[in-house]
Amino acid sequence: MKKSKWGILFISPYIIVYLLFTALPIVISLYKSLFVNYWKGLEEVGPFFCGLENYVTLLTDKSIYTYLGNTAIMWILGFVPQLVLSITLAAWFSNHRLGLRGIQFFKTVIYFPNLIIAASFASLFFSFFADCGPVNALLMELGIIDEPFQFFSNTWSTRALVAFMNCTMWFGNTTLLLLAGMLGIDKSLKEAAEVDGASTWQVFTRITLPLIRPILLYVIITSLIGGIQMFDVPQILTKGTGDPNRSTMTVLMYMNKHMFSKNYGVSGALSFILFVVTAVLSIIVFSLNSKTEEGRGVR
Repeated sequence: MKKSKWGILFISPYIIVYLLFTALPIVISLYKSLFVNYWKGLEEVGPFFCGLENYVTLLTDKSIYTYLGNTAIMWILGFVPQLVLSITLAAWFSNHRLGLRGIQFFKTVIYFPNLIIAASFASLFFSFFADCGPVNALLMELGIIDEPFQFFSNTWSTRALVAFMNCTMWFGNTTLLLLAGMLGIDKSLKEAAEVDGASTWQVFTRITLPLIRPILLYVIITSLIGGIQMFDVPQILTKGTGDPNRSTMTVLMYMNKHMFSKNYGVSGALSFILFVVTAVLSIIVFSLNSKTEEGRGVR
């Protein structure tokens, strides 16, 4: 116990920051969600204690499930290609037999989009895919289309653009994480498998993937949390409307509208619901991973 005080001392900055900027806001949001306040003309009325009324209002409103579905669709459309691309690049970069040149340069380049502010990234894509933007001009020049395609008036093209931007922004970070895990695998394991006649695909699926499972789990959990908190890209790309027909309206965009209208009670309730949803999904992912590991251990 005398020695443990030094460990507590060293991790105390993290504990303090966590309590101030994570745990305390969660408690405040939970407290705010039990009250209601609204605008009457130019005068703010409230807050008044209402118990669980805000939660009942949200859970009985069908629109929240639509926005949850929008968020899930755009996350899946962006995360699946991101994961496939990242695993492929990490496998190439970690395979010394391919003799790839300029690996350090490419590792730096693919990480660059992650450094760009999402607002700037969304504004750039909004200009590119506008009706009179360079993408439409190029497609018309190549004879693929006869008139400008309205990317932001079509549900799936707008969702695809949001997903593509999220994939482009984060695949570099995911690639470097997976690459670090692959480079940490003992080379003798792969060499022994190859001596025994294992193909490259068998080495990758039977040795590489199982050994980077903890990093894959981390990537999935962090991406899941980021997907639920998707806000800046669709907010700027659609100017906060979530159009067309609110098909790109995410849950955080919906919460932001309540915050902007000073409806803090509903915003607090919605943020706590998101906290619970994130926790439940994370537990499900962890449990599925544990069952898979137990199954492998039994066999």
